[in-house]
Amino acid sequence: MISTIGRTVNQEVIMDFPLEYIQTNELEWYWVDIGEPTKEEEQLLSSFFHFHPLAIEDCLQMLQRPKLDHYVDYEFFVLHAFNEKEMEAEELNLFVGKDFVVSFHFPPMQELQEARERIRSNPRNWDRGNILITYNIVDKVVDTYFPIVYHIEDYLNEVDERLSMDMDHLSMDQVFDLRSDLLRLRRTIIPMRDLLYRVMYSERINLNQSERAYFDDIYDHLLKLTEMVEANRELTADIRDSYDSINASRMNRIMMILTTVSTVFIPLTFIVGVYGMNFINMPELEWKYGYFIVVGLMVVIATGMIAWFKYKGWFNLFRS
Repeated sequence: MISTIGRTVNQEVIMDFPLEYIQTNELEWYWVDIGEPTKEEEQLLSSFFHFHPLAIEDCLQMLQRPKLDHYVDYEFFVLHAFNEKEMEAEELNLFVGKDFVVSFHFPPMQELQEARERIRSNPRNWDRGNILITYNIVDKVVDTYFPIVYHIEDYLNEVDERLSMDMDHLSMDQVFDLRSDLLRLRRTIIPMRDLLYRVMYSERINLNQSERAYFDDIYDHLLKLTEMVEANRELTADIRDSYDSINASRMNRIMMILTTVSTVFIPLTFIVGVYGMNFINMPELEWKYGYFIVVGLMVVIATGMIAWFKYKGWFNLFRS
């Protein structure tokens, strides 16, 4: 599907004009968006626009790293949008010439529709229309990162707050999944940050002071996103360590309970074992009160050991 928008030499913004209108030289600048292309639309990159074969190859091969390549009459950008549902990067290719921008992408991208609408409703009077279009596209792409990062951050903060209160209903599987999502975001945001830095200080693009201010704002957003992703990755590591520590503490308490019970019953088991031996000459077996004496002795031993453990504070550990 092909969408077009441009501004005529009469300063009128027009949309959805045929590609043939580009050749009339009545456009001051234009943007052609090729999304979800058919085979015929793919061939327009070479047959109509005459882009370099290497750039076209990068467009057709998924998934390239965000980058900037310089050609004779245009710059070629590879950008990464991010699909919130699939949590996967999606490639967006831009050809930025002196008075045009051609975007090419396979998946549908709502951010491009929003950028197109913003240009239509408010076409700033920039010196170079191609820079205006590029800024709006990149700005909208970067803006889509924030809701994803904020959602992950809110969930991790919620997990961190209830970690010590509700361990029984806490699943670490989702935390590990979010850590993987953060890694995917990191692989997208950091290359995009480096790309923006190259754009801002490229001698070929040569942004003026006003244009650089807009791109510097996007670069600041990417720096903030980088810091947020790194902080959230550290938070997932802290949550994992806290989870392991709490589980280890619980296991220690369980082992202490088992140790206490075993310690109480070891001497009792010894006494029972001794009198369970079938020897003939065991005078205690003939005592009238022998049974009650042995049972009483076992009760005294058990009570004494329990009192000793309580004095040492072991039972306080069970309640912690």
